Amino acid sequence: MAAPVPAGAEDTEPAVVVNGTFSSPTVPAGQDWASGVEGWTGGGVASTTRAAHPIALQAATLGWNGRGISLTTRLRGVRTGATVTLSWDDNPDSCVTSGNAKRAYSVSVTGGTNRPGSFTTNTPTGQANWFLGRTYSFTAAEDAPQITFTSTDTDKPSCGALITNVAAKQTAPPLGAPQGAASSDPCAGEAAGNPQCKDVADDKAQISKCPPTDRECLAGVAGKGEKENAGIDKETQAVEAFGQVPRDQDPNTAAADLCALPNALTAGVGPGDTVIPPSDWWFC
Repeated sequence: MAAPVPAGAEDTEPAVVVNGTFSSPTVPAGQDWASGVEGWTGGGVASTTRAAHPIALQAATLGWNGRGISLTTRLRGVRTGATVTLSWDDNPDSCVTSGNAKRAYSVSVTGGTNRPGSFTTNTPTGQANWFLGRTYSFTAAEDAPQITFTSTDTDKPSCGALITNVAAKQTAPPLGAPQGAASSDPCAGEAAGNPQCKDVADDKAQISKCPPTDRECLAGVAGKGEKENAGIDKETQAVEAFGQVPRDQDPNTAAADLCALPNALTAGVGPGDTVIPPSDWWFC
């Protein structure tokens, strides 16, 4: 039996589960088990042969060193307030037979508002008997929430459930206002007592008392802009003066000024010295 699914839209955005198929470490050829689970705390992994998963995945075990254990990891990239749906496959493993109970375990997540989910595998048969697509949904009570699979077996706990293909999807919470946004105000906090900030605050207070249509009141606070208007007048006069400079000139006069250098370079060159006569080289 799983915990109730929180109300809301279906979770569709992928959330990263580190080593969710338990491919690391790789179990050496000819062996059933390898110690440790990369990206997780606790336990070990079963080889693809021992796990006998339908798509040939390795699996993590919830029974290790003669007892039931827990496996824990964090969902990176999940923010507080996100709704998350966790999914995975489970198997009673071949070390239990029809004489043993179904393998039992819980799934929990950090945060007091999320109740653990309780699960049991398919019936033990002495061989692989995978259930594909278990799910557990929750609302993240913190960033990168921690999830934990814990054996609850009382019958032969050393032979715990195998799990693999752990994945997650989420619906991220809306983006809120940036933390510490008030610090972008140069007059926030202790800086409010600075003379410049005090002047600004006083001006704002006076302007807030002026109706938008009262030009005289606003001018008394912000000034009439004499310096600004004088600067605008000077720029206007400069533009007018620039426009009055004569720029039309006789083309022949301009060409005569340009011809001095090429004429000096070609003065000693005769018609028989070049294939193209110097007179054809240039306007001059």
